[in-house]
Amino acid sequence: MDRFLSASARADDWAHAAKECCDGLGPIPEPASGHALVGFLYLTDSLAADTSSILTYVRQKTGVNHWCGTTGIGIISTNWECHDAPGLTIMIGEFPESGFHVFSGVISDFQEMPAQSRGWMEETTPGFGVVHGDPTNEDIGAAIQSLALGLGGSFGGGFLVGGLTASRGENYQIADRITGGGASGIAFGPGVEVATGLSQGCNPLGASHLVTDAVDNVVMGLDGEPALEVLKEDVGELLARDLQRIAGYVHVALPVTGSDTGDYMVRNLVALDPEHGWLAIGGDVAPGDRLIFVRRDPASARADMDHMLLGMKSRIPGKPKGGLYFSCVARGPNMFGAQGEEARMIHNILGDVPLVGFFGNGEISNARLYAYTGVLTLFF
Repeated sequence: MDRFLSASARADDWAHAAKECCDGLGPIPEPASGHALVGFLYLTDSLAADTSSILTYVRQKTGVNHWCGTTGIGIISTNWECHDAPGLTIMIGEFPESGFHVFSGVISDFQEMPAQSRGWMEETTPGFGVVHGDPTNEDIGAAIQSLALGLGGSFGGGFLVGGLTASRGENYQIADRITGGGASGIAFGPGVEVATGLSQGCNPLGASHLVTDAVDNVVMGLDGEPALEVLKEDVGELLARDLQRIAGYVHVALPVTGSDTGDYMVRNLVALDPEHGWLAIGGDVAPGDRLIFVRRDPASARADMDHMLLGMKSRIPGKPKGGLYFSCVARGPNMFGAQGEEARMIHNILGDVPLVGFFGNGEISNARLYAYTGVLTLFF
């Protein structure tokens, strides 16, 4: 297929949502010789208990055998979002039959993957994959890193994108069957062309600072000064007078070592200790690390999203066949106010590209686990 097919639906129950989605896809062409169809399926957690029924229905209705997806607090499709309501979105694409492999069963290490899957990885060295992870698994970060090494083979780590399931019920994943508890997804061989982008949703308040004194997640010194004094300098005199106002607005970003695009990992400011001049953040740091104080607000998030999208548009080779978008539950209406803003931003800049995705408990880009970000993948 020159372009992928996508459809979405909001309904009171799973059966109506699934039927509307399948009807919206229209006639599904037979794949070319040597090719197969793959379906991406995302549903809101209002339908989580019906995941197995939904998968059975869409497989029978479409004739597509290979499926990949999970549950989110919200879902996204082409110029459309659904939050806190029963909703479903589907995209179907065509890939070389030998150019993809659906996998599951990785709890903490690549070697836990079934032998058939590991054999395909070792033979193909796919290098790129879409991954869904269980946020209740304490080892999910290690599982993602191990998967990246397994996909990359002797050439180094593979590039993974995706997100962690977000559900107020069961954390189901779809990988040709219903699964969960670890990481699952789909790996693509070298013949599948993609482009990816990462929107951090933040703007730096100043330069990066050297951590000169820290224990675990408590930062005591920055650039040889009390950490709290450095924070006050970066946020400015007005906010420094009332530090309670920075809650949820100012965060800490840890620069990614070796990144040539200025990537960083955003962490919450957990506590301030005015008596000692210390900071506690949502992640461990050590002397010699660097950190940046960043501002996170709707204007910053919108500007960064536009910057990412315009940058992708300038470097992609042509009209994408389809795309996947993984965003944070703290974005969407919680960040932009109105439902559907991220979908509209993507549509306004990239046009009418078939697109599906979800709002999760963490986002994956280049095998790193982020928060507060939006991760876009385009297929060509």
